[in-house]
Amino acid sequence: MDGFLNLIKPPGMTSHDVVAFVRRISGAKTGHTGTLDPAAAGVLVLALGRGTRLVSFITDSTKSYRSELKLGKATATGDAEGEVTAKEPVPPLDPVAVARAMQCFTGPILQRPPMYSALHHQGKRLYQLARQGLEVERPPREVTIHDLRLVELEEEKGTLLFDVTCSKGTYVRVLCEDLARALGTRGHMSFLIRTASGPFHLAKAWTLEDLQAGGKEGLEEKLYPLDYPLQGLPSLHLPESEGRRIAHGNPVPLKEGSLDFGVCPGEGPVRIYCQGRFLALGRVAREAGLLLVRPGKVLIQE
Repeated sequence: MDGFLNLIKPPGMTSHDVVAFVRRISGAKTGHTGTLDPAAAGVLVLALGRGTRLVSFITDSTKSYRSELKLGKATATGDAEGEVTAKEPVPPLDPVAVARAMQCFTGPILQRPPMYSALHHQGKRLYQLARQGLEVERPPREVTIHDLRLVELEEEKGTLLFDVTCSKGTYVRVLCEDLARALGTRGHMSFLIRTASGPFHLAKAWTLEDLQAGGKEGLEEKLYPLDYPLQGLPSLHLPESEGRRIAHGNPVPLKEGSLDFGVCPGEGPVRIYCQGRFLALGRVAREAGLLLVRPGKVLIQE
């Protein structure tokens, strides 16, 4: 059982809880391609079987969320689960002012990771230190906000509903806090749902109840093929003899113009196929004047 499974994680479960749930049904090696906070819901993509070998190649995919920012109150955790740590009045707001503030957070920005996060510090998770009342220095990190749009402003409730598409490593909780400060008050994230992870979307995600009802056979039918999340990479189709060399971990020389470069021309990573089967991930490079493809992750042993 090999491939990727697009699931809706319900609130209240950890990503590891969902992995264990799927592993019990499938009996296959299972891993996730990026965690989702326990209180959050939405798209959680799992890798099964040989798919687990490809996780490191797809965790950098962009993520999309719908989130609600509650203005006027900051919390210890940055979300609705934490104790209120500060209160400030909310100034009069209108959609134009909010959209203008949001523009300041698009593109590459610096974010300071929250204390309530799974990052490590001297062998311990930051949230473990936070629960002990400790705070340590957290250098800001660069993330990218590809798109940030206001969906609804409810001034009477003091809430903003917005959609965001961002890079790996972005904390929407921190974005909420920073946006609240830019609007002249404090705030916290009161709601979060992941609507997409790379090419996987909420509209085509399965519930845990769907999996439970369908059992192992039904789960296998819901899997996406191994190459599905890698469609952005160019493809290379090799004849049987060269495919056999790749399967054994050997490089293969290429003729100029033999690649179907798709959207990513030039040297770099490629999907390698042989006889219509997804054989391996590799990399094309020029070495000593020759154009070579070297295998990276081999998925089919010939």
